[in-house]
Amino acid sequence: MSAESTPEPGIPESVVTGPRRGRGSRRTARGKGRRALRVTAWTAAGVVALGGVGAAYVYFKLNGNIRSVDIDQALGADRPGKAGNGSENILVLGSDTRSGSNRALGGGADDGSARSDTAMIVHVYQGHRRASVVSVPRDTLIDRPACTDTKGGSHPAASGVMFNSAYSTGGAACAVKTVESLTGLRMDHYLEVDFAGFQRLIDDLGGVPVTTTRAIADPQSHLDLKAGTHTLDGRQALGLVRTRHGVGDGSDLGRIQLQQAFVKALLGQVREVGVLTSPKKLYDLADTATKTVTTDSELGSVNALVDFADGLKGISSSRMTMVTMPVRYDPADPNRVLMQKDKAQLVWDALKNDRRIPRAATRGTATGEAKGVVSP
Repeated sequence: MSAESTPEPGIPESVVTGPRRGRGSRRTARGKGRRALRVTAWTAAGVVALGGVGAAYVYFKLNGNIRSVDIDQALGADRPGKAGNGSENILVLGSDTRSGSNRALGGGADDGSARSDTAMIVHVYQGHRRASVVSVPRDTLIDRPACTDTKGGSHPAASGVMFNSAYSTGGAACAVKTVESLTGLRMDHYLEVDFAGFQRLIDDLGGVPVTTTRAIADPQSHLDLKAGTHTLDGRQALGLVRTRHGVGDGSDLGRIQLQQAFVKALLGQVREVGVLTSPKKLYDLADTATKTVTTDSELGSVNALVDFADGLKGISSSRMTMVTMPVRYDPADPNRVLMQKDKAQLVWDALKNDRRIPRAATRGTATGEAKGVVSP
C-alpha cells in the first residue's frame, strides 16, 4: 500500500472545520477514528508477521546451506582433553577437490579424490582477544594414525606419508585425528572451505586489496600480477593462495607465506567493508559463506556460526600471530619436509598452556622465499 493510499488514522476533517454537532455525531466520528486506528494496527501487525516469515525463510535457507560432519562421533573418546580455560583450537582446511565446480579452478584431472591444499591450526586465546595460527605444510612427511571416517569406514595407520593424505584417505575425521596425533591438542572445531566457494566469497566482498613487491606469474594457478597495489577478485585471490611456482623457491613453504599474508589482508577487508549498511550485500555474503564451509556438527547451524563469529570479532590482524609448523627439508627429497619435533613441541606446549608461541620455536627452521612479497 502506497503512502498516498494509506488512510489517515486521525480525526476526520469535518470534525475540525465543520459546524458543532450533537453528541451522536461526535460518537460516530470518534467511532470511525477508532476503526481507522484498528485497521492501521492490524495492517502493521500483518507487515511484522510477513517480515517474520521472510526472516524465517532466510534463516532456514541459510541453515540448509551448511554442511556439517560429526567429528566427535567418528573419533570417539580417544582424543586429547579439552582445555577448559576458554581457549579453543580450530582446524581450518582448504579442500583441493577436483570435481564439480572446483574442477576448472583446481587444475588437473578429476580423479575422484580430494586433498587438503591448505591446513591451519587456529588457537584462540582465553578471552578471545588474540589468536595464533600455525600453518601445517601439506608436503610434511608424517606417521598417520589409524582412523575412522564419518561414514564408519576404517583406515589403517601409515608411515612416511604426506600430511595431506590424511584428508584424501578418510576426510575430515582422519584429518582431525592426524592433527591431534601430531600436536597433542584437541581440535574443538573444524572448518573446511572449497575452491569455488572461496572465489565467490571474495567476489561478494568486492575484492581484497593487497600490495605486491614483485611480479607474480603462474599459469598453473591462473595468476599474473605486476608489482604494485591490486584489488584481487576471487579468481586472482584463489590463484595467489594456491601458487607455488609464481614467486620464491617454488616450495609449499613459500605458498604458505603468501597464504598467511592474504589471510591478514582478508581479515582487514572484512572489518572495513560496510556490509551492515546493505541488507542485500549482507545476505549475499551470508548465503555464499554458508554454502562455502563444511563444519563440525557443533557449528552446523546459522545460530552456532553467528555465535562463533561473534566471539572472534575482537581479533584483528594485528592481534594475530602467524607461523609455520617448524620443519626441515628432507635430505632424501628436497620436495618434502620433516617436522622438527623439539621445536614443534615448543609450539604445542605454548598453545596447550594458552601462551604466546616463543620465537625460539621457529628460529632456524626451513622457510620459503616469499615472505614480504605480499602485504595488506
